[in-house]
Amino acid sequence: MSALPGSAEGTAVTGLDSSPVEPAAADLPPLTEQTRLEAREIIARYPQPRSALLPMLHLVQSYQGYVSPEGVALCAEELGLTKAEVGAVATFYTMYKRRPTGRHLVSVCTNTLCSVLGGQRIFDALAADLAVHHDETAADGSITLEHAECLAACDYAPVVTVDYEFYDQQDVDGARALVAALRRGEKPHPTRGAPLTDFRGISRQLAGFSQYEDPYDMAAAIDAEGRIEPTLAGLRLAVERGESAPPMPGPEQPPADAGEPRETVQPTGRTGQTPGEEAADARVAAADTPAEKAGAAGAHPDAPEPAGRRLPDGETGTETPPAAQPATGTKPRTSPRPNPRRAKSKEA
Repeated sequence: MSALPGSAEGTAVTGLDSSPVEPAAADLPPLTEQTRLEAREIIARYPQPRSALLPMLHLVQSYQGYVSPEGVALCAEELGLTKAEVGAVATFYTMYKRRPTGRHLVSVCTNTLCSVLGGQRIFDALAADLAVHHDETAADGSITLEHAECLAACDYAPVVTVDYEFYDQQDVDGARALVAALRRGEKPHPTRGAPLTDFRGISRQLAGFSQYEDPYDMAAAIDAEGRIEPTLAGLRLAVERGESAPPMPGPEQPPADAGEPRETVQPTGRTGQTPGEEAADARVAAADTPAEKAGAAGAHPDAPEPAGRRLPDGETGTETPPAAQPATGTKPRTSPRPNPRRAKSKEA
């Protein structure tokens, strides 16, 4: 990438803005005590105060139009964080703006599908009309224009959003008319979703505060109708043609015995042997190669002890060889004692 860090071009390509936060403008509205009280209301929603940082950044943005140095300081003070920690979050997400925004934020998707269908042409036309580049605001303060890497609406491409509300299947003329209406103070209804607000208003919603004092107005905004034909087109064609996707097979469950003979999992108990001995016989019988058979036979409870090992009284296992035993003044035994359990098994 040839663009310099912090440049508009670099931000458009990478989605990350490394430019410094601009100092507060002289006419920037201050963050009041009401802002701080609302910040504390957000903090109370979370078991860990730090989890409130994202909506708090939207809150200060709703008052000042961007995450100002004053907003960073307020979040740091209320959460007990450093300004650097708050700034690290505010600079990571592109929804947090680092310079004052216009009344509306217009985002044009220029990712692959939207670009092929005209997204880049739309952006270039709007940039020329507004005399701005990526993430810049028109001289009259009405519009901030930005590239959007993807707006997750490929079935409506090319897509433009205003304050994150969708205007689908745009072309150059339609997008120009939309922006002209916004500059006149109008609010064309989005293709789908809630009625249009403005950038500060949508930031307040993202902070978790409703813009609607009347609950009926809020419900109407949430339940607003929208066109969804492109999303349902494939489904409707499939119904008309009697088509359906084949069922997806579920994951095969491995057998409980993991390849072992059934006798090793559920001994019959009818052989006169212990379950362990019966399972060991089954493992020997199921061995496919001489090496596997030798390994199974060596692990069998009836397998002879290796040379130089002795069995302790009445127990299976091995004991320290005589040469390794501490000197006690008595001559060590050299012959193993009988194993009563093994003898009983052989008699059976």
